[in-house]
Order: sequence, then C-alpha cells, then structure tokens
Amino acid sequence: MRLTQEKAPVLEALTRFRAARIVPFDVPGHKRGRGNPELTAFLGERCLSVDVNSMKPLDNLCHPVSVILEAEELAAEAFGAGHAFFMVNGTTSAVQSMVMSVCKRGDKIIMPRNVHRSAISALILCGAVPAYVNPGIQKSLGISLGMSLGDAERAMDENPDAKAVFVNNPTYYGVCSDLRGIVRLAHRRGMKVLVDEAHGTHFYFGEGLPVSAMAAGADMAAVSMHKSGGSLTQSSLLLAAPSMDEGQVRQVIDLTQTTSGSYLLISSLDISRRNLALRGKEIFRGVVRMARYLREEINRIGGYYAFSGELADGGAFFDFDVTKLSVHTLELGLAGIEVYDILRDEYDIQIEFGDIGNILAYVSMGDRERDAERLVAALSEIKRRYAKDKTGLLTQEYIPPSVAVAPQEAFYAPKESLPVAEAVGRVSGESVMSYPPGIPIVAPGEVITKDIVEYIRYAKEKGCFLTGAQDGAMRNIRVLR
Repeated sequence: MRLTQEKAPVLEALTRFRAARIVPFDVPGHKRGRGNPELTAFLGERCLSVDVNSMKPLDNLCHPVSVILEAEELAAEAFGAGHAFFMVNGTTSAVQSMVMSVCKRGDKIIMPRNVHRSAISALILCGAVPAYVNPGIQKSLGISLGMSLGDAERAMDENPDAKAVFVNNPTYYGVCSDLRGIVRLAHRRGMKVLVDEAHGTHFYFGEGLPVSAMAAGADMAAVSMHKSGGSLTQSSLLLAAPSMDEGQVRQVIDLTQTTSGSYLLISSLDISRRNLALRGKEIFRGVVRMARYLREEINRIGGYYAFSGELADGGAFFDFDVTKLSVHTLELGLAGIEVYDILRDEYDIQIEFGDIGNILAYVSMGDRERDAERLVAALSEIKRRYAKDKTGLLTQEYIPPSVAVAPQEAFYAPKESLPVAEAVGRVSGESVMSYPPGIPIVAPGEVITKDIVEYIRYAKEKGCFLTGAQDGAMRNIRVLR
C-alpha cells in the first residue's frame, strides 16, 4: 500500500463513525456526552461524540491492524523511522518503554545524570543500573549541558557491558550533544542509542536545526508531539529504527500503556503528523523567526541574557536549538523562578518554567506577534521595577551524584523519614525535583550531601515547585534505614 501524507486514517475513520449514528451500549458511560451535560457544555458535543471505545472500525491501540496501524506507518515515514508507536500515556511512557525494550534487571545503561524523572522511573521499573555521565556545565549560566563525545566514549570504555546509551537531545534549555558521534561510538561497541527527544519534534521538519535522532542513526527516540508538534497534551510518539524488533517493543509498551487509548489523543497525533508533514518547513521557519526576534529584543533590554548558538563549543554544548528562548536572569538579582512568578501573577503571562537562574519561554506554532511584544514589554518593566543586587544568589544548577545503591533496590528498601537538614550522608529512598523541568536533584540510591540540602532549602525559599517526595511540603525526606 502506497503511503500518502495527505491522509489522516484515524480522523477519517472517526468522521465515518460519527456519521453512522451508532447507538452506544459500550463504554465510556457518558454515551457521547448525553449522560454528562456539564462536561458536554464545557468540552463540546463534537469532542465527546468521538470520545469512544476501541472497536473494529476504529482499530485498537494495543494491537493495531487497520486505521491506527496505517496512521503509525505514516508517522514512521514522516519522521524517517522504521516504526512509530502512538503513545497516549505521554512521553514518560515512551521513555520508559525505550529503556525497558533494551534493558532488564541488572543491565547497565549509560546516561547523563540530568535526565528527566521518567528515565529514573524506568530504572526503578526494570531494575537496570545507571552508569552516570556528568553533563558539561556552563558556569556563567549555571546550567547543565549535554554529554561531550569524550565523556561519552570514556563511559563506554569503562562500562563495555552496557546495553545502551541514553541521551537528552535537546535538553530543556535547547543544548544538543554530538548525537551522530555518540551513535557511531555506541554502535561500534554493540550498544543501542536511546534519545529523549521530548523537546525536538521540530528537528524532523524544520530547516537549519540540530540533527534529529532518527537522522543521526539512533535506535529509538521518545518524541513529545504535544510540545512543539501541536497535538493534544499527553500524546507522544515512540520512534524506532529498523534495528529494533517492532513486535517486542509493542509488547513492552503494552506493559504500562492504557488499554483504553483515548481517540482524542490518537486522532490528534494523526492530524498533527499530517500538518507537520505537509506544512512543517513553513511552520518552523516562522517559529525560528519569532524566537530570533524575541532573543534580540530581550537582549536589548540589558541585564537579561537570551543565549543561543554563540555558546556552542563542539563539546558538551555541541549545538543549539534556536527555537528555545532560554533567558538567564541572575544579573538582574532575580532567580528565574522569581521572574516566572512575576510574569504570571502580575502580567498574566505563563512561561514554561523558571529555575534558580533562568527562565524558558516556549515559542511554538501558535504564538502571535502581539504576544511576543507583550512578553518583551513585561520583561523590560520587570527589570525596571524589580532589579536588585545579585549578591547571595545561588548560581550552580547541577550537583554531581554519588550513587550508593541501584535505583530499584533503593526505591523498595525499608526507609525512615528524617528532616531534610538531618539527612546529610544518608542514602535517599525517593526522588526530589523541581517541576518543571523534572530533573531530579536527588534520586533513589544517591547519597544526600550538604549541597543537595542547601539546594532544596534555597529552591523552597525562592518558590520552586518541588515534587517526588512523600512529604509534599518537603520538610522531610525518606532515607534508607
């Protein structure tokens, strides 16, 4: 069957289904919205009319044989992959499926420590053991970078029995590693390469952007279509090269992905793939143009530093995603999280995140010029109203870990709860992270140091949203007995 990117098989099947006026005696119980008028009034009848259960005309996400399978094949072609799997449990599920497809209990996997929480969760689920590579550090910005080729090669030489190398590409800040080089080194040693490409959907369709995982020869990539690809929140793709066994990967996905796949999410992947395949170059040309304009205007304000590819050094900062509007704020005497809060609370502008020293405004296909002007004006006014001396501000974002126990062993080990300040020297039994971006400050099995305790205290003081621990107030932390 010849594939044509103009098609949207799931959308077409749902359109036929709606026209058939089939009487529902199946789930969901709202029965096309009739049973829940308030929900229908909020979301709309057209939306709820296609919030339906799997059935023969609509295929089944767990074992697709017709329209979903065709939609996945179209996605694989559009992204240059051997196989594409529709994910409705978010990219978290895609990352976990990647790791679990190549690693079992006791297997080693090389990864940078500044991974998303989903990668740590994958280790807990399957029992794989991390061989961490400390990412590079951009000291003036206080951010962690990618893996340098030298550090990656050193980790492979020190762990020749590792099954895979896991790479963040790009990082939340837009920093990219030498992905082609890492793939070449890993494949020479028989290791798979897994890429957390949550923030890189546009790499597949834009021009002049960093190389995509599939083009670089990676074995698998987790892609958040809902971030820069335009689909509904929680919808993602898991891409696999021909080197991966499609059936085995599908079985791994089915271990954790829901058996009640939402057709709202599935159809949004299908529709968004068609949009990107047909119009992606034009769309992302506009995104790049707007990000460049915003970067130039923000840098003209003074005090802020909207950094870009000028920092690329061929090492841990190998390349940069110019669509990422990452802005350093410490020269104004303001932590990134403080600017983040002021923008939301006083200017009604919601940006992606703020950390200790930076903010990230996510620029995408849906942004308007007038909104860009509003952001620039707000940042200019924040400088005028709130800038102060930066003395005493914490600048370092990354704390190298000391791993004492494998994540799975630590997560299930007997624990006790201690005040955070009294936990120095103990082994953590849980993760603590600021969310977003969701990179653990400390993960299960790692030794809690004075720097970690100070970072947690400072992050709380500045208003960061700390998650992962049982104690939501983050007064206590669970440690191994």
